[in-house]
Amino acid sequence: MNAYDVMSISPIVPVIALDNERDALPLAEALLEGGIRIMEITLRTPAGLTSIETIAKTMPEMHVGAGTVCNPSDLKSALEHGSGFVFSPGITPGLIASAEANKIPFIPGVGSASEVMLAQNSGLLHVKLFPATVVGGTSALKAFGGPFASMRFCPTGGITLANMNDFLKLDNVLCVGGSWIVPKGAIMQGDFKQITALAREALQSIR
Repeated sequence: MNAYDVMSISPIVPVIALDNERDALPLAEALLEGGIRIMEITLRTPAGLTSIETIAKTMPEMHVGAGTVCNPSDLKSALEHGSGFVFSPGITPGLIASAEANKIPFIPGVGSASEVMLAQNSGLLHVKLFPATVVGGTSALKAFGGPFASMRFCPTGGITLANMNDFLKLDNVLCVGGSWIVPKGAIMQGDFKQITALAREALQSIR
């Protein structure tokens, strides 16, 4: 699997912060039932790595990877816990080298033309625009389309049901990342049926 494959699994990539590992499998099952076969579990919480490992070992039909990977140590830990890919909020030479050495699909975050150039010149043609709505949103992506025609993006940060189609209709966008379909309140309350419903609603709303 490469970064293109990862970004082609689903038009919507749930961005998830789990406080408790016990919620990992019910959440994965809820998303699968809703039609989504990918999870980006962030390393923002202590439960992130163990949740990735649990899903990777138990549910091979779910593609699970790590988000908020900020340095080579994070990347190595994610790989050791079964991550099939990693997303980062940014891009650094150290992370690029680590991903290449460990042969794991790496989708770095970019927010400027210089960062897009660093990715492109490093052979990374699939990136995350982050934080998408803060750094120019659809206007930035349209502008990047000219000088960076080979680049493909997963906008993340500020994406909602209301604006996702504005991004998905762009030629250089393969998918969007969002947390709205995995609300923290629903996870804490064990309301996984709500998450299934939100996943279905989002997929059915794509135009």
